[in-house]
Amino acid sequence: MAMITSHMPRPSFYNSHGIRFSQKPSWFQPQPRTKLNPSVNIKASAGVRKEDIVIVGAGIAGLATAVSLRRLGIGSVVLEQAASLRTGGTSLTLFKNGWRVLDAIGVADTLRGQFLEIQGMVVNSEDGRELRSFKFKDEDQTQEVRAVERRILLETLANELPPETVRFSSKLAKIQSSENGETLLQLTDGTTLLAKIVIGCDGIRSAIAKWMGFSEPRYVGYSAFRGLGVYPDGQPFAANVNYIYGRGLRAGYVPVSPTKVYWFICYNSPSSPGPKITDPALLRKQAKELVNNWPEELIRLIDLSPDETISKTPLVDRWLWPGLSPPASTGKVVLVGDAWHPMTPNLGQGACCALEDSVILTRKLADAIKSGPTAVEGALRAYGEERWPRVFPLTVRANLVGSLLQWDNQLVCSIRNNIVIPKLVRLGPVLEHTNFECEPLKA
Repeated sequence: MAMITSHMPRPSFYNSHGIRFSQKPSWFQPQPRTKLNPSVNIKASAGVRKEDIVIVGAGIAGLATAVSLRRLGIGSVVLEQAASLRTGGTSLTLFKNGWRVLDAIGVADTLRGQFLEIQGMVVNSEDGRELRSFKFKDEDQTQEVRAVERRILLETLANELPPETVRFSSKLAKIQSSENGETLLQLTDGTTLLAKIVIGCDGIRSAIAKWMGFSEPRYVGYSAFRGLGVYPDGQPFAANVNYIYGRGLRAGYVPVSPTKVYWFICYNSPSSPGPKITDPALLRKQAKELVNNWPEELIRLIDLSPDETISKTPLVDRWLWPGLSPPASTGKVVLVGDAWHPMTPNLGQGACCALEDSVILTRKLADAIKSGPTAVEGALRAYGEERWPRVFPLTVRANLVGSLLQWDNQLVCSIRNNIVIPKLVRLGPVLEHTNFECEPLKA
């Protein structure tokens, strides 16, 4: 990927967030607060705060985008509806493409020291029979796999940003275009912002995506229990991803650190994911009932999981059909990560693709904002055109892999367990999608 280079010294200046720009972009000049265009229906007495770039959502996509922009000397404001960082969820697996991005934005080494590198993958049947095992480095010497606690990843990214970049308790109530091409964001607390660029990173139920005309993500017919087992005296597992396949039911676990192990259970519920359950005791009970006769180490993992780590989530995705789905951007509003392309976790690529989005969008914006609104709109379109051939096939592939693994037909499962996995599957081609080149971001 091409680097943004400079052949001559350029003057510096600092924006209102204390971030140095290598050159003062003519379009991002400080402007006095003025009345909005009459087409935007705002009470005359309401104060309007002008911002250059507003990122909606302080999840992985939003924080990674903010950090990427900062690396190139571009400030932003991140709006998060929660009162603090969303540390819900347990862990996520990052493959080498995710680590390439974290290297590029300068946080990878901070995280590497906290999480185990996973050496391989072991696939078992529900009765404990090993079907196949792989070593990642045997297939690809450059592969890097680690399970990362979501909380620590978010905190690490947030710590790279200036104070007050992330504005908590800032829930979006309304989004509206103004006649001059800027975007009006009204928050539920009455705050009104006028942004030159809006980057929607607000997750699978994105309000920005809905405003842009995207359909709701589609439930894929199965849900997942997740948790994080804690072993104060040290967890006993080798550094492998462990999968257990049954009929219409599968589970897995992977060591995160010397004392923590992430686990999941996916189960079929074709017609509906059922009612939302938040009671940890009930979630634990339901998870254990699903795998009651499975290997004992899985049951023990569930028992050793603190209440706050156990969750149940319906799995969804959105297929970005060419010619039918809206583009990734409308004017100077653009989507990143799950807000644009939610995918099932069957390939471990949801967070990795969001990280890829963040650096590609940042590189395209870095040059464009120096030229003005027209160049920015072109850069956002170019981002969508570059990313679509990457994320659409991965979304489809993740869905198909999940469908295969969730089959409950006895004959199909027998063929899968006795022929496909032991004799036909090769890990190298399965992980080709983790190839991604990413140069460091430098202003």
